[in-house]
Amino acid sequence: MARRLIAHFDLDAFFVSVECLLQPALQGIPLVVGGDSDRSVVAACSYEARKFGIHSAMPMKKAKSLCPGLTIIPGTRNAYSHYSRLVTEIIAADAPVFEKASIDEFYIDLTGMDRFFQPFEWTIALRQKIINKTGLPISFGMGTNKMIAKIATDAVKPNGYLFVQPGEENQFLDPMQASKIPGVGEQTFRQLLQLGIETIYELRTANPELLRKYLGKWGTELWQKANGIHNGVVAPYQEAKSVSTENTFEQDQRDLEFLMAELTRMTERIGYELRQDNQMAGCVTVKIRYPDFETTSRQASIPYTFYDDELLTQARLLFGQLYRKGEPVRLLGVRASELTGDALQTHLFEDRNRKSDLYRAIDDVKNKFGKSAIQKAGGRKS
Repeated sequence: MARRLIAHFDLDAFFVSVECLLQPALQGIPLVVGGDSDRSVVAACSYEARKFGIHSAMPMKKAKSLCPGLTIIPGTRNAYSHYSRLVTEIIAADAPVFEKASIDEFYIDLTGMDRFFQPFEWTIALRQKIINKTGLPISFGMGTNKMIAKIATDAVKPNGYLFVQPGEENQFLDPMQASKIPGVGEQTFRQLLQLGIETIYELRTANPELLRKYLGKWGTELWQKANGIHNGVVAPYQEAKSVSTENTFEQDQRDLEFLMAELTRMTERIGYELRQDNQMAGCVTVKIRYPDFETTSRQASIPYTFYDDELLTQARLLFGQLYRKGEPVRLLGVRASELTGDALQTHLFEDRNRKSDLYRAIDDVKNKFGKSAIQKAGGRKS
């Protein structure tokens, strides 16, 4: 059986890098993307800002205090969606099997590919192709599993690459703090320190039963990770994933108010399902079928979202482009596609925090009383 070989790609400070690409004057300065109010959080920060101790998800008020000369920009979501798609297309064209882990992060399974090419040289060439076509910095790590590859990427950021050779995993991991293991947050690291464990070497050589006693099953998993053991698989990317709904009317409908209400109701349902699955959509499609069974559809790419109002704005535009005024409609449908699970990354902006709270409250009511418990006024049919 072929030895596993995984590459992990990560676009460096993705949001910030895109902004610097759009506005070159922003390069080389302490910069964060996010809202400017004290209630906001940092969505992304440049490496210059990180030198002041600033990091993603930090309250903006604290970031300002750490760096009084900090430059804050609101972010350009449509540009992030565009460049994420562009990188995805480049990888999809060349990679045998790849997983899009987030808007700016990818895994490629190269197991067995050494029969056809040199995987490390191939991955270097793919990285350079991404840089040439997008202008964005990107790092990659390669190893015998996803965890090793990801830690390797983190170790060479920004804009570097590293291949942890098979058999050299312990040599690579041992000197690092245990907090470098994915999933080890501040609380777990403090618990490990209380046990006298600071480095991955100390974690690797610790008594597994002691770890299990104090940390439960997570302790056993941590010990395995410290020993370079990780069995996660690269889940093949499937762009065809979608959420859709459509309605064939009992009687053909020409009432525009009714049709718009139905469009609103269906789009709200799609938004709700996306949020329940922690998915965002990058494409909206509207379909109309007329009594003669002629079916027309139109789609448009959008900045990744799972919010009803943003989906509905595009759905209404598409409906307006398709609808033949005055003609009855037999079927109406809405579909959201190009789904991605990077919901957390793409709504850390100021105006989106309040919106997230609102939709969370709405979804709580729907979960308790049913999906139709709350609808927009335009989605109710009298």
